[in-house]
Amino acid sequence: MIACGCEVCTSTDSKDTRLRSSIMVQSAATTIIIDATPDFRFQMLREKVKKIDGLLITHPHKDHIAGIDDTRAFQFFNKKATDVFANKMSLEGVKKEIPYAFQQLAYPGVPKINLHEITLDPFVIGDIPITPILVWHHKMPVYGFRFGKFTYITDANAIDEEEQHKIRGSEIIVLNALRKEPHISHFSLPEAIALVQNLEIPTAYFTHISHQLGLNTKVNNTLPKGMLLAFDRMQLFV
Repeated sequence: MIACGCEVCTSTDSKDTRLRSSIMVQSAATTIIIDATPDFRFQMLREKVKKIDGLLITHPHKDHIAGIDDTRAFQFFNKKATDVFANKMSLEGVKKEIPYAFQQLAYPGVPKINLHEITLDPFVIGDIPITPILVWHHKMPVYGFRFGKFTYITDANAIDEEEQHKIRGSEIIVLNALRKEPHISHFSLPEAIALVQNLEIPTAYFTHISHQLGLNTKVNNTLPKGMLLAFDRMQLFV
């Protein structure tokens, strides 16, 4: 058994309990989940989610797709397959993650998944328009997404200027900031702050944060105006 004794892992502040990064985007009629993490089942039960109209995948790393098998519960109650939207690379990752769901003679009870390949062209799920944004996770292309005045980006350490133009004008951004020190494939906290300031976005929340970053309250006290650490179960109204 390995136990972590760092101040974040032993904190009694609920804002320091950090599950894998995922968000739910909702309108009155449509529910979209971005990434199905290993915590997906727990998160859906905790929030009492009743239906999913679309599952967006940012990239095919394990901490973003390991929960896809658990969408089968929604298929049972909603009587329809799960619609998964991602670029070609991520769709291939989904097939490798749950290959039994895509066999010609599928075993009874396996999840039913409809795969939808997306590009950088805008598209719509239900009544929610979505603009994909290409970002770089070291050398891996990852998709961020913009919904109106709100932009969500995780697992990135570089964004080309052309794609930054898609983000400008956002009122709120949720952006990854792994830790204070530089990292090969994630924005550090100083890098994330600099990007938000360069893009002139008035409100920013930093996500995909590790225990190395420190306590929520302590870090927030050091951040510029309009910037805070995101936390599990945070709700934003845009």
